[in-house]
Amino acid sequence: MNRKPVNPWSWSLNVGYNQGEIIEGVNRQLICAGQTSVDADGNPLHAEDMRKQIALSLDNLEAVLTAADMTLANITRLVIYTTDVDEAMKHFDQLGARFGPLNAAPPMTLLGVTRLAIPALMFEIEATAAD
Repeated sequence: MNRKPVNPWSWSLNVGYNQGEIIEGVNRQLICAGQTSVDADGNPLHAEDMRKQIALSLDNLEAVLTAADMTLANITRLVIYTTDVDEAMKHFDQLGARFGPLNAAPPMTLLGVTRLAIPALMFEIEATAAD
């Protein structure tokens, strides 16, 4: 797979994502359900702790990718839902810590929502990946 960043402006690179990417030579595409702060049985964890919820959501996303023989570097698009945009943004360093070393900056959308499917959850990350 070949990826070519499309950035008519550079400001989004400071936050860790490209405005767009041209993806060529894709063999497989993985559409991931939104990953949240739940354990292996689907029980919500870390109520009222945004930082821990983001960390576990990313762990769960990586588990789905690993099961498909992919990594965060394969992600071509992210959509993030949160019940508190300001609080989530305070902890976005976690995304940078995981995506940065891979030189991955997939296009991303961040949406503030009233609530998620499980009321105790504050953060959900949805991804599309390809190889």
